[in-house]
Amino acid sequence: MSQEIKEKKPKNHFPILIAEDNAITRKLLEKILIKGGHEVVSAENGREALELFNKNFFPIILTDWLMPEMNGIELCKTIRASSTERYVFIILLTAKDSKDDIVVGLEAGADDYLTKPINNAELMARLNTGKRILELESSLKEANKEIKLLSITDPLTGCYNRGYLNEQLPQEIRRARRYQHSLSIIFCDIDHFKAVNDIHGHQVGDQVLKEFAKCMKESFRYDVDWLIRYGGEEFLIVLPETNTKGAVLTAERLRGTISQREINVDGKPINITASFGVSGFVPETPEDRISFDAMLNQADKYLYQSKNEGRNRVTCGDL
Repeated sequence: MSQEIKEKKPKNHFPILIAEDNAITRKLLEKILIKGGHEVVSAENGREALELFNKNFFPIILTDWLMPEMNGIELCKTIRASSTERYVFIILLTAKDSKDDIVVGLEAGADDYLTKPINNAELMARLNTGKRILELESSLKEANKEIKLLSITDPLTGCYNRGYLNEQLPQEIRRARRYQHSLSIIFCDIDHFKAVNDIHGHQVGDQVLKEFAKCMKESFRYDVDWLIRYGGEEFLIVLPETNTKGAVLTAERLRGTISQREINVDGKPINITASFGVSGFVPETPEDRISFDAMLNQADKYLYQSKNEGRNRVTCGDL
């Protein structure tokens, strides 16, 4: 058996798994593929190939049709029935060349086939076809990721948008309830933001929003807390595994940082403050009091209490 593939692989690298019970054919395929610059792992039958595939993902598989324990058709069907993050390009190797046999192989999940004895040039040509398909799939997935990111991101500040909030916060609430964890949110609003737009113009206002969001992000736990632009100058922060007391400390830290930060826009120093409303629940909170709307409404209520009591302050409460 060939040496196991290494974990780290360069982008667009396509290691190949060979399933072939004939030792001479297997060694010949290994020699051709290694000479062509491919990384190769070999198995003597379909069962062994499947075990290798389950341990390490292979984007390309060359499998013989007739093998002991598990043949190529069974291997194709099993791989197609499994859940893989990326597509697997399967080439069936066979001495059978009738139209009916080819149809059986393709219907089992093979993408292409080669008849024995193997022609070197034809093998490399079929592999190149497979690599082009895999590269196109990879490019499509990257494009879809970018589209998805754009659909959940506020274009001005780079924060998540309300669509993401509506999708993710209910899931976060369910997760916290299931595992008996705390969860808190912070509503925040830039004080007197309308005056910034009226005095300095909307372009300066946009710059202030971007700097405000940047300031907030710098104070978060990376890949744990998340920031949403809720609308206009309102932002919402989700703090998983954080009780209200911890969320208040975070909000006070943010409030102090923002009030002391001077935003320089085109050489003009601008100072702003923000008001905060905090809401959350702990494992002891009755389930009938915990919901998406309840958390948002309570945090919003406390935000406006902060506004009414003079702004630049934090108000909080548990559900």
